[in-house]
Amino acid sequence: MTATIRTVGIVGAGQMGSGIAHVAALAGYRVELYDISPERIEAGIATVSGNMARQVSSGKLEERARQEALGRIAPARALNDLADADLVIEAATEDETIKRKIFAQLCPILNPEALLATNTSSISITRLAAQTDRPERFIGIHFMNPVPVMKLVELIRGIATEDKTFETARAFVQSLDKTITVAEDFPAFIVNRILLPMINEAIYTLYEGVGSVEAIDTAMRLGANHPMGPLQLADFIGLDTCLSIMQVLYEGLADSKYRPCPLLVKYVEAGWLGRKTGRGFYDYREDPPVPTR
Repeated sequence: MTATIRTVGIVGAGQMGSGIAHVAALAGYRVELYDISPERIEAGIATVSGNMARQVSSGKLEERARQEALGRIAPARALNDLADADLVIEAATEDETIKRKIFAQLCPILNPEALLATNTSSISITRLAAQTDRPERFIGIHFMNPVPVMKLVELIRGIATEDKTFETARAFVQSLDKTITVAEDFPAFIVNRILLPMINEAIYTLYEGVGSVEAIDTAMRLGANHPMGPLQLADFIGLDTCLSIMQVLYEGLADSKYRPCPLLVKYVEAGWLGRKTGRGFYDYREDPPVPTR
């Protein structure tokens, strides 16, 4: 563990927040997990427990280590419970208004020395930092999904981020046994700047009738050696998240090549957001899932 970080607060107990709690607890940190309802926190801790149980059954983790790690995760019933955290990572929905609201509520509670981080996958770190009382102690720590499996973390400094904040964040991420890539604070950073326009282009390819869902995914899996096709990946990420990131790119860089595909917009308007809602480019109510176009 780093010298300065012992307790990690996490805001948001969804897929990303629970994943960050998982790896931080395994690395020996005390974790306080907060969400807007106790049910969501319990669901997040249950997810961690289930994912760790899978690691035990596959021989990647000892049962004793699982029990000890789970013992280090505490539910935070109110934001005030994060007052003693040395680092707080915001892992809420990819919506700037929601994130700003969280920081406004969080900052007065935190220890003045505490570091604040966001797990945003696309939003300006500088702009988010400017909404807080500690822009010099604010940084982007972007984990990849699913957090326990994916090795990469993007570290993004805002214009005001101090060297000490950056070095502490780097040491923290390295202690989680993750590989760091440093990205400049431009819309969507590195991974999503490259990945999301590819997904958006795959949706345009479907929209224009160049290929079916199955044809496009098969082509990229077998023709480009991708582990999953771009439309299957979009469903995994969540089509609402894909749309949010494309909108950040389009608005932030003002280039027509980042215009979200109208078909992506239509699916999101229909509430077909991918795996999490049971339907996206595939219908997950069937086994195996069947293409919806």
